[in-house]
Parts: sequence; C-alpha cells; structure tokens
Amino acid sequence: MKRLFHMIRPAALADIGAAALLACCAIATPVMAQNDRMTPIAIPAQPTAIVLDTGPLPGATAPEAWHSQYGSKFARNVTVATLTPFLPEEGKATGAAVIVAPGGGFRTLSMENEGWDVARALAARGVAAFVLKYRLNQTPAEMAAFEESMRQMFSGAARPPRLSPGAQIAGLAPQIADARAAFALVRARAKAWRIDPERIGMVGFSAGAMLTMATTLAGEDARPAFIGNIYGSLAPVTVPLDAPPMFVALAADDPLFGNTGFGLIESWRAAKRPVEFHLYEQGGHGFGMYPKKTTSTGWFDAFVAWITMHGFLG
Repeated sequence: MKRLFHMIRPAALADIGAAALLACCAIATPVMAQNDRMTPIAIPAQPTAIVLDTGPLPGATAPEAWHSQYGSKFARNVTVATLTPFLPEEGKATGAAVIVAPGGGFRTLSMENEGWDVARALAARGVAAFVLKYRLNQTPAEMAAFEESMRQMFSGAARPPRLSPGAQIAGLAPQIADARAAFALVRARAKAWRIDPERIGMVGFSAGAMLTMATTLAGEDARPAFIGNIYGSLAPVTVPLDAPPMFVALAADDPLFGNTGFGLIESWRAAKRPVEFHLYEQGGHGFGMYPKKTTSTGWFDAFVAWITMHGFLG
C-alpha cells in the first residue's frame, strides 16, 4: 500500500485548509460536558473486522484503548486499521455500498454513534456499509493524562501552530492510505458482497468528513461514487471536473463550523457538480445517530432519500 502515498495530489489536499485540520483536532464529538466524563472500558465485543494491509502506525507506543462517553463507545490510539462490514439481507441488497468514517479529531473515533449505528441503519435500507477504523494520532496511554490533553485542546491552551500544506498532507497520510485500502478491499470483494463497484460511496463525520474530502480530492482508484460530509469543514476547495455528488449536513449552532461560511457548497456549485446542503437550525456538533429533539436527527433519512434520488439504490 505504500504506493498510495505517491498518488495524493498535494495541491488538492492543501485546499482542505490548515484551519479545518486544527478545528477537527479540537473537537470532533459533542462538546465535552463537565458532568459527562470519559470512562475507560475494556475493548468491547465488536462485529467481525477485517485488518487492512496498511501496516501498523509508524512509531506508535501507546496501545489501543476504549472509553465510553455520552452513552457511546470510543476508540483511541488505533495503530492498525480495520474495516467492519455490515451487509444487508440478501433480499434487501440494492448493490450500493458506503464506507463510513467516524469522527474524533484524529485522536479518538466515535465508533458507535458515527460508525456502527450508521452502518446498521444503512444495511437496513439495503446498503452494504463498512465502518473504517482508521489509524489515529497517539494520545497519552493513561486516561487521566488523555482527559487533561483534551481539556487543554478545548481551552485552546495547547492549540498547535498553523500547518503548512506539506505538513497537512504528511499528517493525514496514514488515514488517507487506510481509506484507499478500504475502497480497494470493497471493490475486490464486490461480487461476494453483492455490490456494484461503481456505486461505492463514502460518508464521514467531522474529522471523518475531512478524511472523506481528502480521499475524494486525491482521486485515482479510491474516488467515491458519492459522498456525505456530516458536520465537517465547509472551507472552499478546488473541485475536480469529475467530482461526485455531495450531500452536506450541518447545524447552524455548530460551535466549529456554524459560522465559517459555505465555501465548500459554493465551490461545488461553481463547478456545476451536484450538491445538496441541509443547514439545521439546531443540533450542535457531533449529533450523528443520537436521538435528539432537533430536526438535525432527520439527516439520515434525508441522506438515504438523496442517494435514492440519484439512482444509487436502483
């Protein structure tokens, strides 16, 4: 998989923007509440995952660990990437597939709310779904130290310096390689999994949305047939001529991206590429599949209706 690093288009990835990377590293799940602490848990029983062939994270020393927060499960210090299939019943399979990229600021992964729950809901609609557990930046092994590092990031006390385009690409290289490997695996097993290789999309949440955009802009064999950007950065980009249809969902009260403009939407429209944008009045950041009283909960049904409209479920 090393060859994949040489296929990334630096100019395209630079468009994602240093500010977006810093924002995703700051918060990628619901804003931390004082009364909702992280609780260490044993690695939970999980659906059968397939280890991707991108190898272990270079230089990693802290082992993979899990914790619960907001009533959901999170993984951190992921050093080996995996892909977990959620296949629809044979009679329901539509031939469409989606690679799901959870968020977590490249420090944690919201495996339940933005991963398994999304995949199960897609499978129930006849869409084969694959949760990508991509490699993460290392964090302190001890929970107390990890919590403190996250608190410092939330407060801005440990905000990293502005990154150059070259540093952005180097920082995301492992995650982009994991996404590319996921697409390669799904396409290689498309027949066995009853999937049309031309109808494989990708949906990402927060940092996972950033990874989705990076994978899309990188192009080549990993280019998704359609993409979903769920409360990710809306920074403008240079849109490829063959950019896929894009679905975007964001809450107006999102503390990260609710007041940063809609450059990404404008970029897609200027390039005359299909885009659907849902700006919900309320929902905050990280709503995912959490049941909430806000209309942002409806993003999933809207997403399925959108891919249906485009004929991907036909």
